[in-house]
Amino acid sequence: MLADALEHLVRGIVNHPDDVEVRSRAGRRGETLEVRVNPEDLGRVIGRQGRTANSVRTVIDAINDGEHTRIDVVDTDRKR
Repeated sequence: MLADALEHLVRGIVNHPDDVEVRSRAGRRGETLEVRVNPEDLGRVIGRQGRTANSVRTVIDAINDGEHTRIDVVDTDRKR
């Protein structure tokens, strides 16, 4: 559910919504949501001084009843 919500939020921000992909990974420190976007949209998702990324993290944490979920934003040029 969190991955779907995150994908919906990010698709509304970017210019290339078809390139948005969210994957969930479980780790020792809990769940990590990895967001892949088109390289042209990377700055849009992060925002000035990380404000947009922090706002997205705040919304996802609120959906998750205040539990912290790590969100990593990467561009689609990086190897998977």
